[in-house]
Amino acid sequence: MTEATGVKPARTYDRVLLKISGEALMGNQGYGLHPPTVTRIAEEVKSVHDLGVEICMVIGGGNIFRGLAGSAQGMERTTADYMGMLATVMNALAMQSALETIGVYTRVISAIPMDQVCEPYIRRRAVRHLEKKRVCIFAAGTGNPYFTTDTAATLRASEMSCQAIFKGTKVDGVYDKDPVKHEDARRYDKISYDEVLQQHLGVMDASAIALARDNKLPIVVFSLDEPGGFRGILAGRGTYTLVHP
Repeated sequence: MTEATGVKPARTYDRVLLKISGEALMGNQGYGLHPPTVTRIAEEVKSVHDLGVEICMVIGGGNIFRGLAGSAQGMERTTADYMGMLATVMNALAMQSALETIGVYTRVISAIPMDQVCEPYIRRRAVRHLEKKRVCIFAAGTGNPYFTTDTAATLRASEMSCQAIFKGTKVDGVYDKDPVKHEDARRYDKISYDEVLQQHLGVMDASAIALARDNKLPIVVFSLDEPGGFRGILAGRGTYTLVHP
């Protein structure tokens, strides 16, 4: 990949979905929410929103509760997954608060109705929010157990006619092996959906990758810890991996 030069943004996407893990919100803590980290991510979102890009988000709940982990410890799987969905609502409300504090109108939209704290998911209403330049945060996954927030992100991105999914992680792209454990790990500039599935690279779960492939929805994997990384990619700069047809 050749890094672009110049200062004028060369925006290539008009509507995107940002997928981040719940763990991204806990900073250096081992659990829960770290308000300064939530604020930093909100500022990253605002910097892209200021370019005129329509943004929706899906945030995991692993910093509070992970359904699969609860199931592994003996909890009934369906109950554990619903608890994980509720954790994503808590994270979405935290991000909404951070975004609105810095002047970005935001709507939390839940797949599980809870009218007192957020809106129910209605596709046409969500599209209208995006058209009005409001950030939409989709919470509670798909509303069904056994589906991850990765799959929920791909589903919502497809329904909203997003042009790409931006997957914010702790590393600056997709590697052939864990770069934290292996110094010789090689980063891919571009890789196909099928190669991700065949090599078990763990970008997203297999259902999410297959759904993205079926809808020809590109996935941009980048480092959420890199200041200005989200905006930089939309401006034609930065390091990332593009998962594409």
